[in-house]
Amino acid sequence: MQHNLASWDRAVRTVVALALVAVAIAWASPWRWVALAIGVILGATAASGYCPLYGVCRISTATPQAGEQGRRP
Repeated sequence: MQHNLASWDRAVRTVVALALVAVAIAWASPWRWVALAIGVILGATAASGYCPLYGVCRISTATPQAGEQGRRP
């Protein structure tokens, strides 16, 4: 699986994921499960370096690998 997330994108996702998980732990609202689910998804995509939604939309914030410049999808 190719990476489609840049390091800054992964860092932002990690920070937001940790914040959402912390909020989910602190909240006593039914919305805690939504925050937890989004936090886990963002954390998983940050850890793997691949976002399936970016893949479907053919978006990539990662820098192109050697030999990939000029290549069209």
